Amino acid sequence: MAYKIDPENCVACGACVEPCPEGAISEKDSVYTIDPAKCIDCAACESSCPNGAISAA
Repeated sequence: MAYKIDPENCVACGACVEPCPEGAISEKDSVYTIDPAKCIDCAACESSCPNGAISAA
């Protein structure tokens, strides 16, 4: 079950990108998304998000 970024709470700070060991997080037009095919459910992104915008789907 991949993690998801809630666009309502995401402030596009990018803090989640570097901690992701699989490179599953990308940004386009200041909107961050997690590729479920690459996500390994490690929760590194969730713990790095200062706004709590990332959670398990």
